Amino acid sequence: MPRDLPGQLAGKTVFITGSGGVLGGTYVRRMLAAGARVIASDLPGARAEKLKADHGGNPAFAFLELDVSDEDQVTGIFARILDMGLQPNVVLNNAAITGELLMGAGKPFPDFANTSVSDWERTLRTNLTGAFMVARQMDRDIVGKWPVKLINVASMYALNAPHHEIYEGMPFRSFSAYTATKAGIHGLTLWLAAYWARRQATVNTIAPGAVFNGHSEEFQRRVGGLVMQGRMAQPDEIADAMLFLCSDQSDYITGQIHHVDGGFNGW
Repeated sequence: MPRDLPGQLAGKTVFITGSGGVLGGTYVRRMLAAGARVIASDLPGARAEKLKADHGGNPAFAFLELDVSDEDQVTGIFARILDMGLQPNVVLNNAAITGELLMGAGKPFPDFANTSVSDWERTLRTNLTGAFMVARQMDRDIVGKWPVKLINVASMYALNAPHHEIYEGMPFRSFSAYTATKAGIHGLTLWLAAYWARRQATVNTIAPGAVFNGHSEEFQRRVGGLVMQGRMAQPDEIADAMLFLCSDQSDYITGQIHHVDGGFNGW
């Protein structure tokens, strides 16, 4: 069944951090299909190159290198966009470090007792401080000048404890720093929603459930047992909700956390 609503985001300019991951790449694809102008950003590397290869021929697509943990880069990001003649009116704080990403850097996956302060602080710097710096720069450069939406991306674990037993025997675990930052993200949403309420700005959190990304059948079975719908999400199912939050249909919604998790949060 076709998901895209042509024109749903017509006239919108959407800026997305952390655009090269499974969900980020899906957001880019779906928003372009819905008629938005999309400014994707990510660290330099293979993920960035794939985005440019996939969408570089689309005149509605632009890519900017950005490390959200670097204050100098974040401070200049909206000036760069404005210099392109664009006015971002939707911003997605999507960039995040996961435990799997840290493991992918050649490190063994840490259990809690062996979690280093450097890995903890690196995760906070990207996932939470980075989101704060992007929002702060919005406040300086664009909030109040035209209507704007900020969507902060959290997780099914933002307000719920992980079921640690589902990770037994798996090559990855639930990562404490990731969960802490995703809870903090919604605190930032609540604070900003109130602070920007009279400045034509809305702020919401989306909390995706477990998204399938090549997981083993055993892990899918374990996760499915915790979800009312009995399965992991497909990336496009998360994007469906994200497009709604980016659209005019969400104009009267602010300060909310939107669980897109197949019912995980309801149990």
